[in-house]
Amino acid sequence: MRRSKQLGKWVIAVAAGTLVLAAACTPSGDDDDEGSGGGELVWAIGGAEAQPAGVDQKIADLWNEQNPDNPITIEVLPDEADQQREQQVNVLQSGSDEFDVLGTDVIWTGEYSQNGWLESLEDVRDQIEPEVLEGAFNSAQWDGELWAAPFNTNAGFLYYRTDLVDQPPETWDELCQIAEQVGQQEDIGGLIGQGFKYEGFVVNWLEYYWSAGGELYNEDNSEVLFDTDLATQTTEFMQNAMDDGCFAPGFNTATEEEGRAAFQSGKAVFMRNWPYAYQLIQDEGVPQVAKNFDIAPLPTFTGEGTISALGGFNNAVSAYSSNKDAAKEFVVWAATDPEVQKMLATVASVPPVLTSVYDELQNEPDMALLSEVLPDAKPRPPAPTWNTISVEMQDALFPAYNGDADPAEASDTVADAFNESVEE
Repeated sequence: MRRSKQLGKWVIAVAAGTLVLAAACTPSGDDDDEGSGGGELVWAIGGAEAQPAGVDQKIADLWNEQNPDNPITIEVLPDEADQQREQQVNVLQSGSDEFDVLGTDVIWTGEYSQNGWLESLEDVRDQIEPEVLEGAFNSAQWDGELWAAPFNTNAGFLYYRTDLVDQPPETWDELCQIAEQVGQQEDIGGLIGQGFKYEGFVVNWLEYYWSAGGELYNEDNSEVLFDTDLATQTTEFMQNAMDDGCFAPGFNTATEEEGRAAFQSGKAVFMRNWPYAYQLIQDEGVPQVAKNFDIAPLPTFTGEGTISALGGFNNAVSAYSSNKDAAKEFVVWAATDPEVQKMLATVASVPPVLTSVYDELQNEPDMALLSEVLPDAKPRPPAPTWNTISVEMQDALFPAYNGDADPAEASDTVADAFNESVEE
């Protein structure tokens, strides 16, 4: 697969942020000795990578070998980002020092920093900024200040069965035609993705909407560009895909891991998922799938280019940590250590943020595809109330694509949510 652009020239403007309405306690941070001692660190992070056999545990083990005075243990959070955020917020709102390092989705930076939950990393900016992808670094900033260290970036892939599909489709309509035809012939589901009612569904919906030419805001996010007609067409496409068999059974109840399980067990022709699934399918998939699948850019409605939502996770230091100095050392190390970043890519197919790793691994299929997809990946908007907007989108669009609400009325509801975000 070709490398379409030089990584050093990538400019992926990523901003994150959502405001939690509940008030948060703000630590004073005035005690010079606060957080300077040794002792165990707790890293609160979720997803498949955080499980006992996952790459995050291997990274923690490597840190512990090198830093026996400040060992780190993982507090395994749920797989879904929404539930990870909920668990972290519950601890942070209480002012507890239970977590030292927070694995944070790129869209949480603004919310967490504005609520006083994060320790500023401005003092270590020069150790991180020159080494990592620009888009990943931007996602760790809010209001011009660095609040987290990039850990991994992300973009969506199309996974497909090479024994059932000759060439990956370039348009969503073509994908549905193949999915329905092969599905009927082989008695297999079509496309599995993240269709459950959570943030992952919003990401999937946005990829359809963006690939139809839709936008959310203008460049500086001062004006709403949400197109209700395109939004209605997007939701109707998903509704038809549910009805016609383009979407695999269980699409509307699937998260990342349910999607992976369906695809690797041979229950779907196509899958939309993040790169992390690439190695896992090879390792855990049934032989028929593990030996007969490939990855490609996500289709668009026009067949031109590719559009993916930009994802990723950063590591932040809790403002309530009792060991902030060691926590800072850990998050800088995880972002810039070549062995750590290469481990993400080679062990788990998790996209690293260290620029040099991509050049070293450019012959790996997943890394090569990332170099093609990431430059055109789109961030979710840097609206300070993104979590509120996301919930509104889930409440309106999920029942609409499942046939329980009118797509046009759902689009109007979502448009109102975006307009209110600008007015605020």
